[in-house]
Amino acid sequence: MTMSVPRQAAPPDEPPSRPAEDRRHRNRRRALTLLIIVLLIGVPAGYLVLSAAQSRDSGKDKEAKYAATGLTPTYPAKVQRRLYEVPIPHPADQVASYETNNWKTSRLYVRFRTTQPGLDTFLEAMGVNRGDLRKGEISFGHRDRDITGWNFKGPGSWYGLSHDQENPAPSQDIMVNFSDPALPMVYVVSQTVP
Repeated sequence: MTMSVPRQAAPPDEPPSRPAEDRRHRNRRRALTLLIIVLLIGVPAGYLVLSAAQSRDSGKDKEAKYAATGLTPTYPAKVQRRLYEVPIPHPADQVASYETNNWKTSRLYVRFRTTQPGLDTFLEAMGVNRGDLRKGEISFGHRDRDITGWNFKGPGSWYGLSHDQENPAPSQDIMVNFSDPALPMVYVVSQTVP
């Protein structure tokens, strides 16, 4: 007589076997895995390329700014206007500026055209008024005129003033051309000693 041994059941902690993965499900899973890998590598790589291009452009802008050897048709930076105390009024157009620095003095050269009220606002902000302007007075020295190329021999009535202040406040020389009385052209050299 042969004895039959009862069959053992599967251990309870073993999961039931999964059915084989069909082809469509496998392809979808592989495509999703590929997409995740591309995004994890592609997005940071793209960011690095864009960042490098922007950084390179920024360097070129700065290089052009500091390579300038005369007035450039740009507003001076806000920090320059505050440091040199040159408050360009609103409205103003034909704005040009140039800054020089050395161990002895720093200068900001600014030219702009404004309106009569704009001129009054500008002069008041500098601590002077229209009555301080002197007809025919050329307040800029030869050095400043050579650097900027400004000559004050053209048509129109020229007015000038020198606004001297004690260090560390900057001193300003101002020239105003009233050839167009409605839109005077203003020239400023502000000098500070570091």
